[in-house]
Amino acid sequence: MPREFPNGLTPPDWLVRNLRPQQAAPLNRPALVRAALGMALPLAVGLAAGQPAYGALASMGALSAVIGDTADAYRMRLLNIAIPQVFGAAGVTAGALVYGHGWLTVAVITGIALVSGMISTIGAVSSVSGLLLLLNSVIGAGLPLPGAWWLTPVLMTGGGLLVLLVALLGWPLRSGVPERSAVAATYRTAADQLAAIGTTDAEEYDRARRTVTQSLNQSYDLILARRARYRGRSRDLTRLLAQLNAITPVVEAAPAARLAGKPLPAGIPAAVHRIADAIDTGYTGPLTLALPEPRTETARVVDHALRHLAEVATSPDVDPSGIDDRLGRPAALRVRTSRAARNVMLSANSWRYGIRLALCIGIAQALVSLVPVPRSYWVALTITFVLKPDFGSVFSRALLRALGTVVGLMVAATVLTVVPRGWWDVPVMMLLAPLIPALTPRGYGFQTAAVTPVILLLSDNLNHQGTGLLAPRLLDSVLGCAIALIAGYLLWPESWRTRVGDRLADAVADTAAYVDLAFEPGADPAARARMRRRLYRDLSGVRTEFQRALSEPPPTGRRAAAWWPLVVAVERIVDATTAARVRVRHGAPQPSRTEVDGIALHLRELAESVREADTPVPAGTDLTGPPGSVLEPLRQEVAAARAITAPH
Repeated sequence: MPREFPNGLTPPDWLVRNLRPQQAAPLNRPALVRAALGMALPLAVGLAAGQPAYGALASMGALSAVIGDTADAYRMRLLNIAIPQVFGAAGVTAGALVYGHGWLTVAVITGIALVSGMISTIGAVSSVSGLLLLLNSVIGAGLPLPGAWWLTPVLMTGGGLLVLLVALLGWPLRSGVPERSAVAATYRTAADQLAAIGTTDAEEYDRARRTVTQSLNQSYDLILARRARYRGRSRDLTRLLAQLNAITPVVEAAPAARLAGKPLPAGIPAAVHRIADAIDTGYTGPLTLALPEPRTETARVVDHALRHLAEVATSPDVDPSGIDDRLGRPAALRVRTSRAARNVMLSANSWRYGIRLALCIGIAQALVSLVPVPRSYWVALTITFVLKPDFGSVFSRALLRALGTVVGLMVAATVLTVVPRGWWDVPVMMLLAPLIPALTPRGYGFQTAAVTPVILLLSDNLNHQGTGLLAPRLLDSVLGCAIALIAGYLLWPESWRTRVGDRLADAVADTAAYVDLAFEPGADPAARARMRRRLYRDLSGVRTEFQRALSEPPPTGRRAAAWWPLVVAVERIVDATTAARVRVRHGAPQPSRTEVDGIALHLRELAESVREADTPVPAGTDLTGPPGSVLEPLRQEVAAARAITAPH
């Protein structure tokens, strides 16, 4: 029988959340193979050429590519790996040019940190690019690199491009397969959502709906990113987009079916799974579905959506003129680049993140310039990873970085003590490198534990210190975490409204706008669909930010816990709005404008109360309307949301 903690020794919830491993998807075996080959092969070539240090530098470049090798679609792999390599090459060149120049080094690395933090706010690829720019500049400024100034960036970029080459080997044979698989996976998540309707587990449906949202986001991102590269129409992409759009009526019908409170016949989710299999295999022939006879309004809605879904999903030809991008087709690369640059320069968030990162890096560089610290570049490296503003809670990352470093050092101590240097490094690297993609999805602490022994093994090929590296690395990591916590966390008490409260308030206000548009006579159906998709995407981001805040100690964690039920309530309001809209579209009476305006007004008042308060405050819940109105379930959800804001 497990022994319980005494009350005084029970760990706080925020600490338990930090230490709990994240639920990870099944292992990506091709990524494990790419990591092993991409990092071990440069070492082998360097040893064969009698230049192990050169091989280690190339493996360091491969390491950054392995960390960025997270996309399924080949075009996304190209972007995720190639673009950051360019920034990494610029960073290591700049760092090497100021190596050993005292305060000039401090100034240059601090300036690079400012740029890195600012561009990290643009998006995923720019975030990795900013990270690699700063990391490599710190390495270049902190290590005496062998060879001419241009050799190190060439070697590191070559290592990264080797991983990219391995990652793209299947492109000629499997072009378009990841996108098609993503669409099929979205269909399967929709089937799971339909299967969860009416089950005894109230949370099961909500989890399934969130999974559908994440899958739709990923599929649209993959297809629209690829489509943006084509000036004309691509038949395959147009068909994929039509298939993805066709699932929208099914997703919209799910909330309406849920209101009925009864499970759907098993044949309905089974039919969606069958359609998903057809998409996955590229089947375009006739598809017979064994659907039950619809006997209710909700059943007719679902039946109509599924028959339309089957028709579109298996049609060999799609009329491009009738395809709407739902989220909007991405603008041209030139337009997006100029827009991103303008946003970075004018955004208060980008400046705040950049200044925070620059302040901490500047303190670290100044400190190691004044106080003798062996291999002091590790302090700034630690800060770079911990303080990345888009990677989650600074506090959590500092804690997990320290714990992961301890575990990684124990592994490194075993390797450096038992395994002789030389050719044995190659099989050891083939064993250690795959742990990075295997453990990264489990959480930052696991990633740190996997990356630390790899970096130390490569560093030993450059400076030959052996186990003498271990104690300084632990000290440097603790020092870096302390600087990040004090100068990057405690001295920047971001207000609840700035970090989380404003985002939640914006989501509530956008929900009010969605209610207005959903029941506006003559509104464009495509505009409704785009607003709903963007709202679900924004709510997914709000949920992620809240989950990060919950892992922080009081007062941030306590405030997040107080507002967390409202996040769930807003998601239910969007569902109820969609369900009411579906019922109106299939014959239910159109609600009056006065009734719609009343609900939207309550939501706007709720948004203002969230924006102005650090903790929930009392709010009115007196929502009334015509009996039997199609908006009655929506009014109940809005009343529940407003009641949540009242303290208990």
